Amino acid sequence: MKKIVMSIVALTATTALMAAVNAGACAGCHGADWAKVDMGNKNVAAMSKADIAAALKGYKAGTYGAAKKALMVGQVSKYSNEELDAFAQTIGK
Repeated sequence: MKKIVMSIVALTATTALMAAVNAGACAGCHGADWAKVDMGNKNVAAMSKADIAAALKGYKAGTYGAAKKALMVGQVSKYSNEELDAFAQTIGK
C-alpha cells in the first residue's frame, strides 16, 4: 500500500510540474509527436529522458546547442530545472 501511495504522490508532483511547461510552443519546430527533423531540429522522440533533460537545462545555462541555441534559451529560461526534468519525463523514451 505504501508503494502505491508513494507512486501516486510522485505522479501527481510530476504532472503538476509538467503542466507548467507549455508543450504547445514546442510543436511548431519539433512536431506534435516530437519527431520532426527538418530545419536542423533534433528528433526529440528518439532521445532518452535523461538526454532531453540535459539538453533543456544546457540550453537554459547556455552550455548546449548550436544554431538554434538563442531560440531555445528563450523557450526554456523561464522554467526551473525541476520543471524541465519533469517535462523531459513526459516526452523522452
